[in-house]
Amino acid sequence: MGVAADERRALSALLDDLGPDAPTLCEGWTTRDLAAHLVVREHRLDAAPGILVPALARYTQKVQDRYAAKPWAGLVEQVRNGPSKFWPTALGPLDELTNTAEFLVHHEDVRRAQPGWQPRPADATRDAAAWNSARQAAKLNLRKSPVGVTLRTGDGREAAVKTGPDPVTVVGEPVDLLLFVFGRDAVDLRFEGDAAAVTKLRAVNRGL
Repeated sequence: MGVAADERRALSALLDDLGPDAPTLCEGWTTRDLAAHLVVREHRLDAAPGILVPALARYTQKVQDRYAAKPWAGLVEQVRNGPSKFWPTALGPLDELTNTAEFLVHHEDVRRAQPGWQPRPADATRDAAAWNSARQAAKLNLRKSPVGVTLRTGDGREAAVKTGPDPVTVVGEPVDLLLFVFGRDAVDLRFEGDAAAVTKLRAVNRGL
C-alpha cells in the first residue's frame, strides 16, 4: 500500500458519508461529478485524453455525465476498487507515480469544501509524497507566473520552482503547497515578497 491507495480509500469513505450532492473545490462539480471524473480517468481510455486536451473535452464530458447518472453506491465502489488489473496504473509503483497527487488533491477537494474543515494532522509519509508532488508539478503548473516562485515547508525544505523577477516565497505545510500548485485557494499559507508580486502570483491560472 502507498499514499495513493490510502487517499483513494479515505476519499471513497468520505464520498460514502457525504453522498452525491455535496460541494467540492472543483468549480461546478458536486461529489457525484468528481467521482465520475475519477472513474472515467481509470476506466475509459477513449475518453481520458479529454481531461487534458480541450479539443477532446466535449466527448469526455458526455462520457463523464453518463457515469455520473449511475447509482451512487456503485459509482463510489468503482472509485474505491480502482482500475482493472490490466490497466497500467493498477501496478503499485505506477499507481503511486500517477495517482498520489490526483487522489490527495481530490480528497482535499471534498474535505475542504465542507463547513468547518480543518487540516489533517501531520503524517510523515503523506507529507513527503505531497512535497515531492508539489515540487514536480509546480514547474509545469506555475509556468505562467510572471514572478519567480519558491516553495518552502514549515520545517525549512525549499525548492525554487519558477525563475523570474520579484520572487515570491510560498510557505506552508506540504499538502497546502500541493493544493496551491494545483490551483486551490482553501489553503493555510504565508506569502513572502512584494505585495504586488504576491497578487500577480495568486491571480495566475495554476494548472495545466
